[in-house]
Amino acid sequence: MSVDLCLLCILLIPLAATGLALIHQGLGRSRSAAHAMLATLCSLAITAIVFVLIGSAWMGFPTGLAHIVHVRHAPLDWLGAEPFFGLGLRFGVLHRPYAALVVALGLFAVGMASLIPISSGSDRWRLAAICAASVLFAGLYFPLFGHWVWGGGWLAQLTPLFGLPAFTDVGGAGVLQVVGGLAALSVAWILGPRQGKYADGIAAAIPGHNIVQVLFGCIFALMGWIGLEAAAGILFHHADFSQVVLTVINAVLAASSGCLAAVLTTQIRYRKPDASLSANGWIAGLVAGSAGCGLLSPLATIVIGLVAGALVTLLVEALELRLFIDDPGGAISVHLGAGLWGLLAFGVFGPTQGSRIALVLAQLIGIATLLGLMFPLIHMSHRLLNRLVPFRVDGDGDWQGMDIRELGAGAYPEFVVHADEFVPR
Repeated sequence: MSVDLCLLCILLIPLAATGLALIHQGLGRSRSAAHAMLATLCSLAITAIVFVLIGSAWMGFPTGLAHIVHVRHAPLDWLGAEPFFGLGLRFGVLHRPYAALVVALGLFAVGMASLIPISSGSDRWRLAAICAASVLFAGLYFPLFGHWVWGGGWLAQLTPLFGLPAFTDVGGAGVLQVVGGLAALSVAWILGPRQGKYADGIAAAIPGHNIVQVLFGCIFALMGWIGLEAAAGILFHHADFSQVVLTVINAVLAASSGCLAAVLTTQIRYRKPDASLSANGWIAGLVAGSAGCGLLSPLATIVIGLVAGALVTLLVEALELRLFIDDPGGAISVHLGAGLWGLLAFGVFGPTQGSRIALVLAQLIGIATLLGLMFPLIHMSHRLLNRLVPFRVDGDGDWQGMDIRELGAGAYPEFVVHADEFVPR
């Protein structure tokens, strides 16, 4: 596959970050809008620098240098061993184009994934803490699991280790979406709910301030997702031109079916479609479809998207009303919930020349690794970081809004009335 086509796909990925930024900013309060967008820029900047200098060395790439231990007389590749500070890329464009493209993909992908927890921490997560958490995301969480799946690590080598097919995650449903969703869950737990969200033990509705921006962000996200999935398919699964075209088709089908499922589900449950949940259904379809991309049939992709769109509406309600987890942008439901479903769905619908049970089991091993290893690592790291750089703004800042408290000026001076000022404290 052409290096030029791969690079072109990689250059589309920032559109996904743009879409997610518009979505989580629009679903938050108007008095924290500027803070949310500045946090987005800071996170993108920090993750780019940290990933190139540190994270890319640990993520590595297939056939690259790696730290290996032997288990049951089989080599277990657990961490990349490329040079730090981007030294391995000094002549990468000329002599190691594959390695350079992997780093370019990771550079944009980690920035996109780092925005997911910003959504769950909206309206109360301090900018300094967001920046510190972004360092951990790009320097530890993403490269570690990314190496296991995309860098030729042990999850990609289940055949010699356990006689199972390799864990498959073509477009980053686990590497990006679930890891980002786990970080979002950790942040939401540590921060607690926004003031006024659970007055008297009852969940109060705090609607997003700009649903038009949210829906507009969905279109940007689709374009970026197509670039991400196509580039990852080319680099890590040697996708040919026909598979790249199928990736484009499947991305549109996944988003479309996810959105329509959310529209129908909210129409049935609430008697009217919900715009914000429908937007979340669109993104949930993209997330779930990322695991298989061009390896799945269009029909299977539609089914996966339909389930993801319906699932996300139920998860948002369960987290808010049953578990009392305040997630303004629905990031946990969209990225963690739909991402896990997408990984499992590949085991059910993905192509296989062997046992279907073995393929499902391989996907379950990857899911267990995410929940049993990555989440404890993420949550313990965040709790320690919270002691050094407190995550939550003080009570007055929570009520005034992050724009005034941390930036000294609002995003919409003299133009927006804060409807949630009338929500009881």
